[in-house]
Amino acid sequence: MAIPPLAVAGAVPDDRVVHDDPLDDFERRAITLVGETKTVYVAGAGPAVIVMAEMPGISPDVARFARWVRDAGFTVYMPSLFGRDGAYPTADDGAEVLRRACVSAEFRAFASNESSPVTVWLRALARHAHGECGGPGVGAIGMCFTGNFALTMMLESAMLAPVLSQPALPLDDQSALEISPRELRAVRARLDRDDLTVYAYRFEGDAFCTAQRFAAYAGALGDRFHARVLPDSAANPAPPPFFEHVVATPHSVVTAHLIDEAGQPTIAARDEIIAFFKGRLTSN
Repeated sequence: MAIPPLAVAGAVPDDRVVHDDPLDDFERRAITLVGETKTVYVAGAGPAVIVMAEMPGISPDVARFARWVRDAGFTVYMPSLFGRDGAYPTADDGAEVLRRACVSAEFRAFASNESSPVTVWLRALARHAHGECGGPGVGAIGMCFTGNFALTMMLESAMLAPVLSQPALPLDDQSALEISPRELRAVRARLDRDDLTVYAYRFEGDAFCTAQRFAAYAGALGDRFHARVLPDSAANPAPPPFFEHVVATPHSVVTAHLIDEAGQPTIAARDEIIAFFKGRLTSN
């Protein structure tokens, strides 16, 4: 199945210096759960937070966000789900990672009202991380391609703090959600029963996560869905090439389009997310 034209339009050879992240301040683990082994980068101490990378993988900006979470007093678990770990997001390589993920059996890139199979493994990771770290429970943030995964992970009882950052799936229907109706009903029942909330973030002009997508979440989750919409003017105007040439729209709230300056709306979003994790995972 073809990727929507917007997802590949404008891809050009990169002429900037590539700066990979060696990720050498993370412990690289091979973790086997539900019969499948994945690489997970782990760092920090305290309650567990699972950081799921956006397209095209664990970039230096994704790792920077994970370090902020780690330094706030959490153990970060960052699973490798696609792409080359630590790679600077170039346009051509990033577009190829996106193409491969769109046809991977682990994801449901174009399927409305279905959950990606990889979420079964991610729920097991949440359970595993809670067993290792203890505390009240686990937090998780998904971004872009993984944006909805933190919601589906609420089917695991250890999950307490889900964050959806620019959830982009399904790519071909902004009115749909990337979760099965049965699982969505179970998640909504759990949110009500345990008095839990879902935080979500997007840029106003994001073509991959629109107002229609957030309206679908609000309709399904009611007042359990806490939406934050940032103005396009708050986005970093010079993101890495994949985001400039392939995404080509304000998109990545706490990574590629974050402006790392005091007073910036993206920094406020980062701080709110970390405060959300603290409130749910460190209180008695």
